[in-house]
Amino acid sequence: MSIPPDPRPAVARPRRDPAAATAVEAGRGAPGAAPRSVGTAPTTTGATEPAAASGGGRFLLRLNPLAKIAAPLPVMVAVIFTRDLLVPGVLVVASLVLILVGAKLRARTVLFLLVGTPLVIGLLALSFGAWVDPSRVAETAPGASVVLVEIGDWRYTAAALLVGLATALRIVAVVMLSLITGVSTTGPELVRALVQNLRVPYRIGYTTLAALRFVPRFGHELEVIRAAHRVRGVDHGRGPLAWFRRTIGLAIPLLASAIRHAERVALAMDARAFGAHPTRTERTISRWRARDTVFVIAFWVAAAALFWWAAAR
Repeated sequence: MSIPPDPRPAVARPRRDPAAATAVEAGRGAPGAAPRSVGTAPTTTGATEPAAASGGGRFLLRLNPLAKIAAPLPVMVAVIFTRDLLVPGVLVVASLVLILVGAKLRARTVLFLLVGTPLVIGLLALSFGAWVDPSRVAETAPGASVVLVEIGDWRYTAAALLVGLATALRIVAVVMLSLITGVSTTGPELVRALVQNLRVPYRIGYTTLAALRFVPRFGHELEVIRAAHRVRGVDHGRGPLAWFRRTIGLAIPLLASAIRHAERVALAMDARAFGAHPTRTERTISRWRARDTVFVIAFWVAAAALFWWAAAR
């Protein structure tokens, strides 16, 4: 009995090209290949724009990191020496608006800023006001005769609360001004700007970045060690001695893991000839543009106008 032929047309299967397969595997990264060294930029000559430049309408993401440091830094120094409520209060509100409009934040971060900032100011004001020496508050100061709390000979007056509020506003103003840079700039962007614009030696910049990237890895390693202890049923009990034993049991393996990781990073950087040349090429170029200059000048002018207005009142 003969088998009838298959009526479907024959389809020629493409032959596997060994060279193309090798190229694909090389592009994907073969298993066991040496990882990129942490904190070092690839030494290629193709210059591209920073990744933050694609931030859409978030203008803070498109600014040079050095501009976001140079603009608020003099204002942070000046606000430390203020003693009124107006200047730091306006700076807190203005910085918060600038962060919410110019940076790309998660909803949880936005909620924390909107709710947490007034709460922190209130708690700091109450705390600092309680530590104000009543003898150093003038009798003619606003609220000096208004007693809020009285316990024995100790009196908590409205004047002390105003002094604590002024101190709290100065602290929060400095923090909010620093967040203008912190929430809109990553570590690699700042290192690139320092190395390319301020001519900081790349050996220092990228080595510092590699050290900073150890911090999130330590958190992951700590969770792994704790999970291993739970699997093994390790129980140190409760109390100060148990806390000390538990801390030692976590610190020693964490230190060993950190040393091993540091050795791997150092070997990876040496294998890529990190530091062999005085200069290096960059894949991503950090440029200082006209918009950076405009942002710095506008920030300084607005801050100077605020201080002048507060002094003229």
